[in-house]
Amino acid sequence: MEANLFTSMLFATVVAGTPLIIVALGLLVSEKAGVLNLGAEGMMAMGAVAAFAVTHHSGSPWLGVLAGLGAGMAMALLFGVLTLTLMANQVASGLALAIFGVGLSAFIGKPFEAVALQAIPPLRIPFIADIPLIGAALYNQQALVYFSWALFWAVLWFLYRSRAGLVLRAVGESPSSAHAIGYPVIRIRYLAVLFGGAMAGVGGAFLSVFYTPMWVEGMVAGRGWIALALVVFSTWRPLRVMVGAYLFGGVMITQLFIQGSGLQIDFPSQLLSSLPYWATIVVLVVISRNATTIRLNSPLSLGKPYRPDA
Repeated sequence: MEANLFTSMLFATVVAGTPLIIVALGLLVSEKAGVLNLGAEGMMAMGAVAAFAVTHHSGSPWLGVLAGLGAGMAMALLFGVLTLTLMANQVASGLALAIFGVGLSAFIGKPFEAVALQAIPPLRIPFIADIPLIGAALYNQQALVYFSWALFWAVLWFLYRSRAGLVLRAVGESPSSAHAIGYPVIRIRYLAVLFGGAMAGVGGAFLSVFYTPMWVEGMVAGRGWIALALVVFSTWRPLRVMVGAYLFGGVMITQLFIQGSGLQIDFPSQLLSSLPYWATIVVLVVISRNATTIRLNSPLSLGKPYRPDA
């Protein structure tokens, strides 16, 4: 019984952390280029409703994922035009994008609120899925769970092992220097922002098509903000992003198991539901106390507008 409980909790933790990993890694790449996009909540919401609508009408979850990716990119493109072309404030534009995306998704999703999709079976990897305790939890998952792992390795390689990643980080550190030696700073930042939006859309698609195959207004439930916090919590390092995402997912699943176990506890259920967010705040406070670590890893031009000289 204890082994089954451990496997179930590990399985649920991995699933709960998956959208956070996908979205946070996309935001990490965007911020490494020096662009601070606070609109993840809105991009995820638009990705979720677009993915659900297309999956419902087409019957194909993969067309739905592509639709979510496209919706996230469209929202990111709007943000890019405002901040990179029109030089609007990145913080204000990101907040506006988040509010706009959440509101527009609620409007678009009204006809789908009473609709449910057919559950998508997991993709089981033969042999290794039979490993005791962890096999069924890690290797009998949805395809996007495996995608999140591949994305982690791809982002890690891109940022620290490829020439393109070095250029991207140079743009985030000193856009004027990168421009002086001939790199198209604005184009690179646009590509980074679009990638971040695409991953936010995929994260939203995971929620509405794979995680809970239905559309409910507000289903993103602050995950976009948590993903943004994870980038800071990780001090802009991909491995820490993954650890932080699973930490948040683990706390979330633990409080759900406690509420569903029937244990007689004195804490209100609302307090238990808030535990993942409290855990995130506590971790951020602890991390932020080490200003040197943040200063060493934070892109120097993060959030600062840049217009190349003619």
